[in-house]
Amino acid sequence: MNQLQRKKSSEKEGKSQSSLVSRLFKGSKPNPLKTDLQKESIKLETTDSQPDEEMESEAETETKKSLGTETDLEANTTKMEQFLQKLGKKPNSRSIDLNNCGLTSTDAAELGEALKTTPDLEELNVSWNNKVGGNLSRILQGIQEGSKVQILKLMDCDLTAEDAVSVGQVLLRMQNLEVFDLSINRNIGCRLTSIVQGLQNTPRLKVLKLQTCGLTQDSIQILGAAFGHLPKLRTLDLSGNKEVGGGFQDSVTHLAHLKHLHVLDLHQCSLSEEDVASLTQVIPLLSSLKELDLSANKKVGGSSENLLSRLRFLPELATLAINGCALGKEAFTALAEASMYLPALKILDLSWNKYVGGNLNLLLETLKLSAALRVLRLRSCSLVAEDMALLASVIQTGHLTSLQQLDLSYNDSVSDQGWATFSQNVPLLKELTELDISLRPANFRECGLWFGHLLNGLTKLPMLSELGIQRWRIPEPQMEDLEHFNRNHKRSLHFDYGGF
Repeated sequence: MNQLQRKKSSEKEGKSQSSLVSRLFKGSKPNPLKTDLQKESIKLETTDSQPDEEMESEAETETKKSLGTETDLEANTTKMEQFLQKLGKKPNSRSIDLNNCGLTSTDAAELGEALKTTPDLEELNVSWNNKVGGNLSRILQGIQEGSKVQILKLMDCDLTAEDAVSVGQVLLRMQNLEVFDLSINRNIGCRLTSIVQGLQNTPRLKVLKLQTCGLTQDSIQILGAAFGHLPKLRTLDLSGNKEVGGGFQDSVTHLAHLKHLHVLDLHQCSLSEEDVASLTQVIPLLSSLKELDLSANKKVGGSSENLLSRLRFLPELATLAINGCALGKEAFTALAEASMYLPALKILDLSWNKYVGGNLNLLLETLKLSAALRVLRLRSCSLVAEDMALLASVIQTGHLTSLQQLDLSYNDSVSDQGWATFSQNVPLLKELTELDISLRPANFRECGLWFGHLLNGLTKLPMLSELGIQRWRIPEPQMEDLEHFNRNHKRSLHFDYGGF
């Protein structure tokens, strides 16, 4: 009996334990702790797996994009290469030079599309292609916002007034532009306003060339408004614009903004006396000027004494060209006095000024002090024997030892004695590379005995490579000596003696 009771009691305990185990592990009722743990586990598994899937998806997308970009880039590069090869040019991602390539309107459109594929382009030159005129917008469409182009050359492209508008628009996208050459496009002067508006957005511009662009008095005044926005401008070329005469008197003060200007070219601009007077006021303010060209402005000679006297305030001036300026006594005297204060002068061009003849002595001190002088041009200056004697004396004293180029051509008024004096001293110019003593095209003259001195001195001029002796009739024996010299000397010396 007792055994039976113990058995039943044991069965009850077993059932009780079994029921507990069932509740704990089989869950006769939901267990909140277990459910939360399971949910959190599932959530973590889902969350952990999701980034991997997204990363794989993004990687696949990036790979596709990369492959697409590489494919597009290769296609664009191929397109550019094919276009350039068609024109006989080698591809270059940073520089495209299509100078004088006979571009057509179709080429212009293709070039514009091709430019879109060269984001690293720094230089573009399509000069000397007259079919570009009227089609420039097709090319410039390829220059995008933020362009890296630093050099843009559009010389002699027969540009139209509409092209000038296109130029103004593209300049707004070219903040990195440093060199801009629009020379020899005679029809853009009437639309200069558009270009000037664009130039005001090119603060890095260093070189601006508008030679022979049909500029007028009004356009010069318009251009002056841009100078205040070009703090880094170093070169300004306005030469060959014959209609601007008289326009500087009201706008030349704008030049004073160009504090760092190195080169100012105003040759053949028909400057008036009023222009010269205005320049007189501003020239001393351009103290960084290294090159000044006032050539072929005939009114300068009669009123330039004040202007030329102000050159003394340009201590860095290295090049001075005032040929064909009809210099008078006062102007030439002022120049001679001012030039003594130009220690850096390397190039002096006084050609086509008749007053120099017989008055070269006024430049005596300059010729002595200009130790840096490399080029001296006195072409068609009506020089006489006394001038040649003065030049010879300066050479003898060793003040022109650095001279490399000497132009004495078209001075038919020099006597044989004058040429003899000069020829005997030429061998002292050891650095001389070019010498021109040619006669005028309409004149022919027999060589005197002086030519023998010149010929004998050639062996003492080791650097001489060019000798101009046109229209001198050379005696047969000396001609043979000349040809003998040509054949037997190992250095290359070109004798320009045609026309006799």
